[in-house]
Amino acid sequence: MTNNELETLKYPIGKFDFPDSVTKEYIEDCISILEHFPERLEMLVKNLSEEQLDTTYRPEGWTIRQTVHHLSDSHHHSYTRFKWALTEEKPIIKAYHEDLWAELIDSKSAPITMSLQHLKAIHFKLVYLLKRLSDEDLSRSFIHPETKKEVSLKRNIGLYAWHSKHHYAHIENVLKRNNWL
Repeated sequence: MTNNELETLKYPIGKFDFPDSVTKEYIEDCISILEHFPERLEMLVKNLSEEQLDTTYRPEGWTIRQTVHHLSDSHHHSYTRFKWALTEEKPIIKAYHEDLWAELIDSKSAPITMSLQHLKAIHFKLVYLLKRLSDEDLSRSFIHPETKKEVSLKRNIGLYAWHSKHHYAHIENVLKRNNWL
């Protein structure tokens, strides 16, 4: 496999690109992606066998199962980061080692139903919150401890809409490659 092929498997929709000018429509589109993502993901994976769930989406990548559990873990963290930024002045968030979390027994073997249900709940709460934020709220931010960069809530909305589509594409692509879709 060439480096370009591997890069395409890693980033099937490209890397996250945040616009220089964030419009109300951009935010609304991203919130809509977040609102509908849990159901879209469930429709994609609900009928997969255990063998299919334990198939990696790329060489040395996560399995579909790990990816579903990762989405639940990651989006839970994101929701918490929104709440911190809305209740504290530029908080330094807690980073986590997503690669190590994906190697834990629950990520490697648990039924995906638990994470699909969790995603529905956390996205319901997140979208309810996001739809009610003012422009001033959306300009609030947190500090990421690894990059030391300030991340606005507008950017985080875009990032998690991208993250949803990014991992959806990972799963969809492996299903198409194996003629499972």
